[in-house]
Amino acid sequence: MNKEYAVGIDIGGTHITTAIIDIINMQVIDPSLHKEFFDSNMPVEAVMSIWEKSIRTSVKNSEVEEIKGLAVCMPGPFDYANGLCWIKDQSKYEHFYGLNVRYLIQGTLNLSSEFPILFENDAVCFGKGEVHKDAANLSKKVMAITLGTGLGACFIDNGISISSGELVPADGEIYNIPFKESIAEDYVSARGLLHRYKKLTGQNLNDGLELFNLALAEDEHAKKAFEEMGEDLASIVIPWLEKFGADSFIIGGKIANASEFFLPSFNKKIKEAGMEIKISVSTDNEAAALLGAASMLYKA
Repeated sequence: MNKEYAVGIDIGGTHITTAIIDIINMQVIDPSLHKEFFDSNMPVEAVMSIWEKSIRTSVKNSEVEEIKGLAVCMPGPFDYANGLCWIKDQSKYEHFYGLNVRYLIQGTLNLSSEFPILFENDAVCFGKGEVHKDAANLSKKVMAITLGTGLGACFIDNGISISSGELVPADGEIYNIPFKESIAEDYVSARGLLHRYKKLTGQNLNDGLELFNLALAEDEHAKKAFEEMGEDLASIVIPWLEKFGADSFIIGGKIANASEFFLPSFNKKIKEAGMEIKISVSTDNEAAALLGAASMLYKA
């Protein structure tokens, strides 16, 4: 069987992860997996040099001779069809606003305008990757979310991302759904967790990792913050799980690593709603995102 390969690229606010993907078998070529950490608020040229280093390192380590395209998993707001970055006031990529990232990559890597460079939302990439990791999911309706600095979501039906229509929220997003006194993301995210902890204790924590470590150390207030987030998450997603008719619900993102503290309260509310749905927590967000990005070039 002929082999075809693409570069899968997962871009975050503080890192880039790259790998060569076998796009026929949808597998990561392990030796090619490479990660670089950086400050995305550096000048554009400095950021692009780090992206170039990571991409070229992956290609070199894979020993693959021909690449069919680049598939980029990118946070929003972003014009994924045209490659335009609209990230603003998010403490990341502050110099990229309004720039065409496709052109930047073409120029940095000296690629022709015909070479495929495709972009997709990071939460959608995660969801698609999880679907492709388990072939049984390709024929099912799957809702996937990412829990981290924000609240990402995607709805996948038979392997295809659904972002419009009556069965999903506008643009397939749930972060901006009205919830309690503001929007969903203000309650279900790292900042939501830190706000809860401050409300319970009066203390400010530095980040979600600090809260997680407190929960591991049996801090009751930290555990309570996670428990309440699990309840709120259930309240937010239940209406959409029902409307979409989801068979499976997959949780990813950095906060998923703390699932032992929020999943019981989440599962309890799901059960109380009378729902029968497969609920799982991703064991490898990074591989899922890379596979999901590469699925845009999938050659089944």
